[in-house]
Amino acid sequence: MNFVFISPTFPSTYWQFCDRLKRRGVNVLGIGEDNYDSLDPNLKQALTEYYRVNSMENYEEMTRALGYFVFKYGHIDWLESNNEYWLDSDAHLRTDFNITTGPKADIIEYYQDKSLMKKFYKKAGVITARYILVDGDVKKGIKFAKKVGYPLIYKPVKGVGASDTHKVHDEEELIAFYEKKKLVPYMMEEFVTGDLISFDGITNQDGDIIFCTNHEFPQQIMDVVNEHDSVSYWNLRKAPDDLFEVGSRVVKAFGVKGRFFHNEYFRLTKDKEGLGKVGDLCGLEVNERPPGGYTPDMMNFSDDIDVYDIYARMVTENIKMVPNTEKKYHTVFVGRRDNAPYKYSTDDILRKYGYAMVWQGRMPDILATAMGNEFFMARFKNLKDTKLFAKDVME
Repeated sequence: MNFVFISPTFPSTYWQFCDRLKRRGVNVLGIGEDNYDSLDPNLKQALTEYYRVNSMENYEEMTRALGYFVFKYGHIDWLESNNEYWLDSDAHLRTDFNITTGPKADIIEYYQDKSLMKKFYKKAGVITARYILVDGDVKKGIKFAKKVGYPLIYKPVKGVGASDTHKVHDEEELIAFYEKKKLVPYMMEEFVTGDLISFDGITNQDGDIIFCTNHEFPQQIMDVVNEHDSVSYWNLRKAPDDLFEVGSRVVKAFGVKGRFFHNEYFRLTKDKEGLGKVGDLCGLEVNERPPGGYTPDMMNFSDDIDVYDIYARMVTENIKMVPNTEKKYHTVFVGRRDNAPYKYSTDDILRKYGYAMVWQGRMPDILATAMGNEFFMARFKNLKDTKLFAKDVME
């Protein structure tokens, strides 16, 4: 089996995907921009061959690299980056080289366009925030605001995470937004008052969930990005029953097969007519790839497992597993900013919580905007200690 892994150096932990695939007998081929000499030794050991391109944005270079692998090793069975940024490129390469084990160009738009996602949430019976596509008609925007109320949220129709996502508080700000030159399509949504929670996991090649977990995000990701706040999130040891039920329906509705998923919801903390009652789940968006940063490693720490190997087994055996919805630990991630004054130093935190720490280090610059510059990761048996850790690290 030939598996082409796109951008295997980012995030740095993704060498483990290649390693586990190789251990399962897969011929792993890498394409990326980094010089071969700079690759992690573990990644070098896992790859049969690495093809360096000057720019992964250059599709012609990417097709040339893949064509070389086909010529040398034969038909490519799998191609994947497990990275949000390259989903579109991955899909077009699968289409051009007839790789059938992942979404092709005609499907990938439904995984990226935040307005199209709502149709699949509706198919799954899950409510989402009401929205309009921004076309330049400010009267249309004002009419929408009168219908759903302020504040509103505007964001690119296609975008990674909470990038360029902002609040509109009143009509003056709404008009100012419409007057700005927009280089990409935008959408405008009603504001949802709720707590962010994700449903994450892996499906086999038949679309059955074989692993799942969930994460709570106490801070608004939009505010973390825009205000450069500290950030924290953690998994719950027991996935809420309604989240598992709703999340499973959404995974089926989107037809997610043979890949990771990271789907986001709001749990309403305030009743709103036309949206739902306190406690209801409201669909936000889907991301059919692993959760960002080092979250796959958090999954491992939470239950002493290896999601990289579960993925490799799915690729090679198409395993069928009943997903375990209970974990041994709450694993918590906290990201801090370099320019913020914190009450406790890194050494203070390590001394106080050394018994629970599983990882501490620096985030890559490209992830720092959303996840902080320095991170701390720990695990606890109870949620009270989990939240106390997050509070101390961010104070």
